Amino acid sequence: MRLVVARCSVDYTGRLTAHLPLAPRLLILKADGSVLIHSDGGSYKPLNWMSPPCTLTTTRRSDDEIEGDPEGEWIEQWDVVHDKSGDRLRVRLHEVFEDSSHELGVDPGLVKDGVEAHLQALLAENIGTLGPGWTLVRREYATAIGPVDILARDPEGRAVAIEIKRRGEIDGVEQLTRYLELLNRDPLLAPVRGMFAAQAIKPQAKVLAGDRGIDCVTLDYDALRGIDDVESRLF
Repeated sequence: MRLVVARCSVDYTGRLTAHLPLAPRLLILKADGSVLIHSDGGSYKPLNWMSPPCTLTTTRRSDDEIEGDPEGEWIEQWDVVHDKSGDRLRVRLHEVFEDSSHELGVDPGLVKDGVEAHLQALLAENIGTLGPGWTLVRREYATAIGPVDILARDPEGRAVAIEIKRRGEIDGVEQLTRYLELLNRDPLLAPVRGMFAAQAIKPQAKVLAGDRGIDCVTLDYDALRGIDDVESRLF
């Protein structure tokens, strides 16, 4: 992993266009090819990014080239192009404060809460719980910012990203929103809709999910395990 702290400007072009004016930022280049741009705020969400597969090309200028350029005194330019969509992320570095690389090795992965992990496995095994015609694509569908719990397809064949929590709170909706932003950049999957599933979902999380077009589903742990027959209940 390479970490660069620099005064830079950023332009994203493709299916959307975005511009970040000149300012100090943290740039992260990961071993999987992803590039993320962070500010000193906004928690863990990057200001912009490019997910793999992509190709990075760097251009460094001499002092003479910098002095003769009316567009600005940038010293290095990164062009990151997505191999499938052709979207382009261009980063122009004007001043570099820190530049370091670190070998992190293979990550052991996130160890989830026992009930949460079991819910994920049970729902994957019983995807028909969501309704007739649902099919499982895979569990732990990898993205550049972490795995989506379940990727499935609804009866119409549309991709659905499912995030599973034991307790559904606003943070879980925010996490799923980030996954959806990334997945919908993939032309082979888009459009991808979201589903937030938990044993209990807080009202504030339901409101936020509804505002972002994300469905909410309450999971019955015992019913998924086959212990509780919901159809035979008196109440």
